[in-house]
Amino acid sequence: MPESMEGRTAVVFGVANKRSIAWAIAQHLQQAGARLVITYQNERLEQEAKDLIAALPGAEAFMCDVSFDEQIDKLFAQLKSHYGKLHTLVHSIAFAPADELKGAFLATTREGFRIAHDVSVYSLIALARAAAPLMEDGGSILTLTYYGSTKVVPHYNVMGVAKAALEASVRYLAHDLGPRRIRVNAISAGPIKTLAARGISGFGDMLKAHAERAPLKRNVDVNEVAETAVFLASDAGAGITGEVIYVDCGYNIMGF
Repeated sequence: MPESMEGRTAVVFGVANKRSIAWAIAQHLQQAGARLVITYQNERLEQEAKDLIAALPGAEAFMCDVSFDEQIDKLFAQLKSHYGKLHTLVHSIAFAPADELKGAFLATTREGFRIAHDVSVYSLIALARAAAPLMEDGGSILTLTYYGSTKVVPHYNVMGVAKAALEASVRYLAHDLGPRRIRVNAISAGPIKTLAARGISGFGDMLKAHAERAPLKRNVDVNEVAETAVFLASDAGAGITGEVIYVDCGYNIMGF
């Protein structure tokens, strides 16, 4: 099967809870046959991570706060020791202080801008750099983005700018890592009811607008995003790199 992940190891960053996009991706990767690793940010979240992987037989969890290079280095040393090689990395990490997602973009603070870009963008670069030596057979690096990177979405604010930087980083990383047969792509998912999305002011209105205007007249299901991730991670997506793949029921093609 072209979408089989048998014999491959995948690490997923950003599995916060069972409603997260990363959780759906982790489930689908394992169903496709991948050996699965998930990460958690700190000791406070360790038990929750272990409770989650109880539903993923054979999966393991490791601590890694992507804000610290030494933790990234430690994690990938552990992955090399445990698995030898890595084939897929999923980056589903984004954060901005809550106050930055309210009011006007003009009010963005210097510190809020720094945090949003460090956690949401630079972490992809740092993780890709650490993962590349383990992807001896080539591999796939995936990240999650959103339409607010290219169009103004009220209250998305600094996250929209961070997602634009993330998408540019995907293209530059794809160029750098292509000679190693490592592909780098982004999935631009439509709005999904995750706990993180609740922090965006007016999210309910966003869901309603997408369902009304998208050609398919509905919002995307998280499993549709996960299935696209498996496609991109597998040999079925072997010729795709540097791309932003929209999984949003067609919303992004509409002018009005």
